Amino acid sequence: MAIFYDEIPDKHLEWIARQKMFWVATAALNGHVNVSPKGCVESFHILNKNRVWYEDMTGSGVETIAHMREPGNARITIMFHAFEGAPRILRMWGTGTVHEFGTPEYDAFIPPASRKAGSRAAIVIDVHKVATSCGFGIPQYKFIGQRSQLELWCDKLELAEAQVSPTEKAPGGIKAWWTTENTWSLDGLPGLEQAHNTPLSIKNSYDRDAPRPQSNADMVANSPSSSKPFDGRLLVAFSLGVATTLAALRLASLRVH
Repeated sequence: MAIFYDEIPDKHLEWIARQKMFWVATAALNGHVNVSPKGCVESFHILNKNRVWYEDMTGSGVETIAHMREPGNARITIMFHAFEGAPRILRMWGTGTVHEFGTPEYDAFIPPASRKAGSRAAIVIDVHKVATSCGFGIPQYKFIGQRSQLELWCDKLELAEAQVSPTEKAPGGIKAWWTTENTWSLDGLPGLEQAHNTPLSIKNSYDRDAPRPQSNADMVANSPSSSKPFDGRLLVAFSLGVATTLAALRLASLRVH
């Protein structure tokens, strides 16, 4: 049974802070509905019981930002759910405002010293309704770790920008990506309007010397199931089963003839 609130309840603040990801849902007024998964380590923030914001990262599209900017729209829903422990789903309904990289408002939320590589906007949400529900039908998952590929890739694009004047766009740089991939939505709505044309130098807090999480391939190779020795008895049993089946089919064929 859902329980509704007019604000984010104090009793759920600590639970929200423990979550490793969340979902963002938006829709054009007369177009596509979009749902985006977001990692929330140091990126989702609660300003007060009715206002939150998150650091929006570079991606292959720009649906959320475009929907926030569509005249008469700005509708947005945030959803968290428990992967471990007691089941729970928590949704926040609100209206969003976009503050792009290169604007004073963005800098107020995300100063260069804490900016993630690839960060393109701060999305601020005024929350008018919150609901929790049971989450009994949601599977449990074990958290392995954060992926590092996005920041690594974006850092390389931003390093390319450092090789040219801030007023230029480096070929293969982050501003070129924003220009080609993040300026229009699937429905032709405007996305980024300033970040790709900003004359500011791009700085981030990415630690290039920090150890990186294992790749997916390494995780599979090092998993308990992959380290078990091969049991030859399985192959023998399988071969005997195949031989028995073929012999039975052959005998049945001879009887028919």
